[in-house]
Amino acid sequence: MRPHKEQHRTDRIGWLRAAVLGANDGIVSTASLVVGVAAAEATRGNILVAGVAGLVAGAMSMAAGEYVSVSSQADTENADLERERKELATDPDFELGELTAIYIGRGLDEPLARQVAEQLTARDALGAHARDELGISESLSARPVQAALASASTFAVGAALPLLAAISSPESHIALVVSITSLGFLALLGGVSARAGGAPIGKAVARVTFWGALAMAATAGIGALFGVSA
Repeated sequence: MRPHKEQHRTDRIGWLRAAVLGANDGIVSTASLVVGVAAAEATRGNILVAGVAGLVAGAMSMAAGEYVSVSSQADTENADLERERKELATDPDFELGELTAIYIGRGLDEPLARQVAEQLTARDALGAHARDELGISESLSARPVQAALASASTFAVGAALPLLAAISSPESHIALVVSITSLGFLALLGGVSARAGGAPIGKAVARVTFWGALAMAATAGIGALFGVSA
C-alpha cells in the first residue's frame, strides 16, 4: 500500500499573503486614482500620467513596507531563537522540563511526554523549542526579500490592469470602463487567491469587490467635486 500524502497550504502563507496584498492594492489604488482623475474631467494623457506615477510609487512603497515589516518580524524571531539557544546551553535540564510540560499540556502522559522531549532534544533541541515553544517553523518563518519582491511585482501587475483598461477605452467613458473591468479583476483575484489558499471562493470574491467598489466610489466623488469646483 502506498503511503498517503496529504497536501497542506500553510507553506504558501508567506508569499501568498504578500502577493494577494500587492495585487489587490495595485488594482484598487490605481483604479481608484484613474477613476478619481477621470471624474475630474482630466484628459487621457493626464489620467495615464497619474496612473503610471501611482504604479511606480505604489510598487516601491509596497516593497519597502513589506521588507521593513517582515524584517522586524525576522529580527524578533532571531532574537527569540538566540535567547533559546543560550538557555539550552546554560540550563538544558530546565529546557527539557519545559518541553515536557508543553507535551503534557497537549495531552500526553508524563512518561511519554518526557520520552518525546528527550528524543526531540537529542535530535534537534533548538528546532523542537522553536517549533513547539515559540511557534516558529520553516514554512511560516519570516522572509523579507521574498515578501518585498512578491508585493512589488504583484502590485505592478495589478496596477497595470486598470491602466490598460484606461488606454483601450473611449476617453469619455474611462471612469466607467475602468470601474467595471477593475471590479472584474478583483473578483478574479479573490477567486484565485481563495483557491490557492483553500478558502471559500464566494466569500473572498465578495470581500475584495466590496472594498474595491467602495474605494472607487469615494475617489470618483472627490474627483467630481474638484472637477466641478474647477
